[in-house]
Amino acid sequence: MTEKHWNDLLRILKGEVLNPLPAGFIIDCPWLPNWAGMTILDYFTNDAMWLDANFKAINAFPDVMFLPGFWSEYGMCTEPSAFGARSNFPQNEFPHAHKVLHSASEIEDLPIPNPAIDGLLPFILNRLKLAQPKIEDAGHKIRFAVARGPLNIASYLMGSTEFLTTMMMEPDKAELLMQKITKFLKDWIALQMETFPSIDGILMLDDIIGFIGEDQFQQFGLPYFKELYSPDVSVKFLHNDAPCEVSAPFLPEIGVNLFNMGFDPSLNDLKKATQNKVVMLGNIPPRDVLAAGSPDDVKKATQDLLNGLEDKSRVLFSCGGGMPPNVSTENLKAFVETVQSS
Repeated sequence: MTEKHWNDLLRILKGEVLNPLPAGFIIDCPWLPNWAGMTILDYFTNDAMWLDANFKAINAFPDVMFLPGFWSEYGMCTEPSAFGARSNFPQNEFPHAHKVLHSASEIEDLPIPNPAIDGLLPFILNRLKLAQPKIEDAGHKIRFAVARGPLNIASYLMGSTEFLTTMMMEPDKAELLMQKITKFLKDWIALQMETFPSIDGILMLDDIIGFIGEDQFQQFGLPYFKELYSPDVSVKFLHNDAPCEVSAPFLPEIGVNLFNMGFDPSLNDLKKATQNKVVMLGNIPPRDVLAAGSPDDVKKATQDLLNGLEDKSRVLFSCGGGMPPNVSTENLKAFVETVQSS
């Protein structure tokens, strides 16, 4: 992010309403490589092509805040790889991490990875270190430490159904797994912050929050997210595009001040649930409108969103979730122009 974008984001967090209104998107491997004219595998394995794709996006849309900005990642394989997950990388499909734990009895013996040397994490950091001079020469800085959330990682290590079952049937073992993953994530976030002193934000992505009830969230989610968001940074950013009715009221307690949700909930309702203490990043339908609709469809959905808002403070206009595959340049322009002309 540029200094201007970063300062604008901090102003939005304070409750200022910018003119023109701001637009921002989470961008990573589901959208960026194919939009930039390369395969997903090229994007993952060629550092120059990865950097070119990011520059292409920020140069095409200089007014848009692309979050987290120059995201060095390997999709959902990123953190599970550190635990030894076997990973598949098709030529132009999303990668997949295979289970590491085949029963809850194996949790006790699961080692806590060292993010400095384990899995794909050293490659992620080194890619950023190599790209850092060009990123900074272009007026940008590495602003965020990024990680999948603890519930998300647990679901990959065990399988979603198996992990949710363990929560219910063997809660002590599920808690042990959360403790181990949280320790690993604290180390991973700290290593990113130590490597890049310009980091002043944390982004975690965790959709499994949306598949548990309030009691389960308070036991298996709330204390661990509070611990992970405890570092003293300006931006504490959470992505969960699964249902969020249970977890949203706890966001201020966790410390989250920027939230990217799915497209179903009303921003008005979410602002009330969070006492308008959290900036909302959303919220038109990503797949059916932003990707599959026409520019006119995008303009209508965006205008409807703007017209329906009771309060435009603490909103960073986007789609509900990260940028989906197949969003065209024309549709993205239609969104940005509608937001900025309102």
